[in-house]
Amino acid sequence: MKVIEVNDLVVGFGDKVVLDGLSFEVNKGEIFGLLGGNGSGKTTTLRTLLNFYKPTSGTALINGRRFDSEVTRVGYLPEERGLYVKERVLDVMTYFGRLKGVRGAAKWSKRYLERVGLADKMNERLEKLSSGQQQKVQLGITIIDAPGLLILDEPTKGFDPVNRRLLMDIIEERRQAGATIVLITHYMEEVERLCDRAILLKDGKARAYGTIQEIKKKFGEKSLDQVFIDIYGEEEV
Repeated sequence: MKVIEVNDLVVGFGDKVVLDGLSFEVNKGEIFGLLGGNGSGKTTTLRTLLNFYKPTSGTALINGRRFDSEVTRVGYLPEERGLYVKERVLDVMTYFGRLKGVRGAAKWSKRYLERVGLADKMNERLEKLSSGQQQKVQLGITIIDAPGLLILDEPTKGFDPVNRRLLMDIIEERRQAGATIVLITHYMEEVERLCDRAILLKDGKARAYGTIQEIKKKFGEKSLDQVFIDIYGEEEV
């Protein structure tokens, strides 16, 4: 079953073409890597899928239709944070949980904060937390209602190895619980560990697409890090 279907997608702004005939699919229950250097079209692809942008031509569908938040629940973790930083951690998580219709949002939030090592911060204002700690809170808000589709944009950016492993474990647990996950990351070891398939974008076009092994085979059995360098150059790694 296809959760995401992108077919011959073109998105342009004025004279600038950002996505140029892009096509790919994401299957139900898989972790799919959406990869690329800066300006490759990743964010535009996501925003078109989520109906923030309209296609110039082609289609970008979730569960067979244009995205409608009233019909399909999607957990979206953007690279930019959007939290109420003057409020207490537990209050913010509980508030968003209740907005999403989660019963026992406060109880769930406390368990999650314990899991990610922030139990002692639950009564702190968000602005007092480090950038990485705020990212953990935002991930919790993203998954609190167990959405069937998760779109995670650089979820472990700036984390130390221990915390990156912790968040990768949480992502893998969501997949085991039945979620389909689209993952944007620059860490190729995360792609190797988590992703079933991936697409590598450059200039709005697919430069590689398939399973991780198929992508590496296409580039002469190189490591995924080396494939990334071959496509984008040293400056993007």
